[in-house]
Amino acid sequence: MTKIDVLGKLFGSSSIVKIMRLFLFNADTPHNLDEISKKVKSSKDSIRKEISDLERAEFIKKKAYFQKVETGRGKKRKLKNKKCQGYILNKDFHYLSALQNLLIKIPPFTSRELERRFKGASSLRLLIVSGVFIQEWDSVLDLLIVGDRINNSSIDRAVSALESEVGRELSYAVFDTSEFEYRMNAYDKLIRDVLDYPHQKIVNKLGV
Repeated sequence: MTKIDVLGKLFGSSSIVKIMRLFLFNADTPHNLDEISKKVKSSKDSIRKEISDLERAEFIKKKAYFQKVETGRGKKRKLKNKKCQGYILNKDFHYLSALQNLLIKIPPFTSRELERRFKGASSLRLLIVSGVFIQEWDSVLDLLIVGDRINNSSIDRAVSALESEVGRELSYAVFDTSEFEYRMNAYDKLIRDVLDYPHQKIVNKLGV
């Protein structure tokens, strides 16, 4: 059972945990039902009750906002402001600090769970986590993935699933082994910015 599953048992469902993390990580951003459904990867019908419960508990509140949408085609295409009705985190919620400690500061995945997520996407040689996974908010990447026979579509799906559980977009980079070794030898800035700052090696078959 994953940590998300354990929290789901405590809070009633895994989807409500995902929704709460979404609002906690995006405290200044309103979301409507369509956006919430897409980000937590659940249907609108299945999350409607959770949203209603969170509003009644005053964890979130209704918020009208404008969203840029594209209209027209070809040369007539343009961006237009559309008024939306959504929800935003209630920063005056009495237990906000306690929930932040529980849902943000505690890592949502174990090392074994993270390795399992990417096993089918490539022959993993190196998997490094930073950023959101170790609460280093200024990190340049959340995930660095190195392997052979990389299936980029599988990696994108794995990252997308992680994002729905973490509650925010993840910054990640993927390299095959030869390219990574070349960048290492060339003192590539991105690689150095990961390795020279706090990080955790989940898989390390390259002796980095």
